[in-house]
Amino acid sequence: MAPDSYSQMLAAVQAFHDKYGLREHGGEDLSYRVALMAEELGEISACVTKGKSAEALAEECADLLILLLGTAIAGGFPLDQAFWKKIEALKTRKSRMVGDRIRVSDFEETA
Repeated sequence: MAPDSYSQMLAAVQAFHDKYGLREHGGEDLSYRVALMAEELGEISACVTKGKSAEALAEECADLLILLLGTAIAGGFPLDQAFWKKIEALKTRKSRMVGDRIRVSDFEETA
């Protein structure tokens, strides 16, 4: 099995960026990266709505994870730290049933 620590994954994505010169050729432009992530979300959606295999879904999710890690590189922020900060905030939020599904969010009451 491949290594799975954050630092190892980040290093692998950095090596990919370096190999193809993404920084020098617009591949780290944040607007471009958002478009790529939207494309991957569409592919994930297609896997789910078309009943594709778990393997196909995992591959598309891996594509999105690689793009997220690359966006952290391009944006110059520590995604692992942001993850832990966010998970701590999520643990303090309330849940609510919306229809027949649970939502955990920072609900704002409207008048």
